[in-house]
Amino acid sequence: MTETLVLAIPLLGAALLALIRDYRLSAKINVTASGLALIAALLLLVDRPAAGQFLAVDDLNIVFILLSTFVGFTTSVFSASYIGHELEEGRLTPNYLRFYHAMFQLMLFGMNLALLANNIGLMWVAVELATLTTVVMVGIYRTHEAIEAAWKYFILGSVGIALALFGTILVYLAARPVVGEGIDAMVWTVLLTRAHDFDPALLNVAFIFLLLGYGTKVGLAPMHAWLPDAHAEGPTPISAVLSGLLLNVALYALLRFKVLLAANPGAIAPGPLMIALGLLSLIFAAFMLYRRRDIKRMFAYSSIEHMGITVFAFGMAGPLGNFAGLLQMAMHSLTKSAIFFSVGHVAQVKGTQRIADMGGLTSTHPLLGWGLIAGVAAIAGLPPFGVFTSEFLLVSSTFAREPLLAILFVFGLLVSFGALFLRVSSVAFGEPRGPTGPVTASYVPMFAHLALVLIAGVWLPGPLVAWFQHVAVLLG
Repeated sequence: MTETLVLAIPLLGAALLALIRDYRLSAKINVTASGLALIAALLLLVDRPAAGQFLAVDDLNIVFILLSTFVGFTTSVFSASYIGHELEEGRLTPNYLRFYHAMFQLMLFGMNLALLANNIGLMWVAVELATLTTVVMVGIYRTHEAIEAAWKYFILGSVGIALALFGTILVYLAARPVVGEGIDAMVWTVLLTRAHDFDPALLNVAFIFLLLGYGTKVGLAPMHAWLPDAHAEGPTPISAVLSGLLLNVALYALLRFKVLLAANPGAIAPGPLMIALGLLSLIFAAFMLYRRRDIKRMFAYSSIEHMGITVFAFGMAGPLGNFAGLLQMAMHSLTKSAIFFSVGHVAQVKGTQRIADMGGLTSTHPLLGWGLIAGVAAIAGLPPFGVFTSEFLLVSSTFAREPLLAILFVFGLLVSFGALFLRVSSVAFGEPRGPTGPVTASYVPMFAHLALVLIAGVWLPGPLVAWFQHVAVLLG
């Protein structure tokens, strides 16, 4: 029943918001629906339902569900004032706003359904639904650049999801001789108990397609080309959701199949493939950060970098590698969404996303400027923020096992560190450039996220550590 609420609330919210034209009312309903979904997700901690053929809650997906609903709620709070400013500036019409709010809730529904699905086919459908809703939201400004970005996202995302579908079909074909035809051959809880009997050759081929397919959604290089344009041209709240949530949903799907592969002794080890793509994404994105002139596009490449770090961590695996991957994923979601909240404020104040046209934020808008600096310090892995903890764990464990990989990993981190501070220092310090009007949106979501990341870097509660350790063992 509780898992049904997590799905029903955003779905009903989307249907209601599609009928409401008044912006202020629809913004309040959007925040309320997102808050109720978060409460329903928290109830899963105390009332975990039994797994069914289509939905299931376990120790792995509940981590993602809680993170997804929390960031969805804070983003809806930020979105309320941000999108109102877009209406006042004439960039969006009341009809587009009604469409935006309905799509926001439909997107949250799709992501929650993908995370709760106990059926590999249903999960694929849910990921596709979440993708399609974000595609139309990326193009909502209807400019030439926004429509081009939406089409690129749609085409590359469709290629990725087609590859993931083929991989899903291959998993079904591997399971059918053992489990039998029908729904049971697509149910996670059934597949995991019988995975050791599946044809390893089919599983191997399936995982290659799944890695490429869902890896496109994760934003891994070289399948990343849709992500910078989508971040740069879509509304900033959607950039926050893309980086903080949708990339995680695709990563979750990949992790599920990784566990399935690990349960078959004859299948290939997925770790080396994930390590290779993770390192490639990290180093490639780190160098690309130096070439960015658009602030949202720059942080899009930072998302590619950090998803590479996370995939690298899960590829290294083991209790410590998986623990670091889970922590890195959570910290990146909170930090990057906070950064996009800040960047959204900056872009509205300055009237541009060009880095060259911004400057002196710490003088003209101290809270905004120092908030952006804190976010960049956190995402760059500086202590005492939580990203430092996850990256320190990952570097130390990698040095102990594969020193050469650790050297490449640290090299990528240092390159990205230099790029981020080179670009952001010109925005935060120096002579003020561009307009210096007041900030109309709320600072609360940004500082709430940064506070959580700071607390996680200083102190992690014992129950949370034990929970992550347990999930790390499950991931193999």
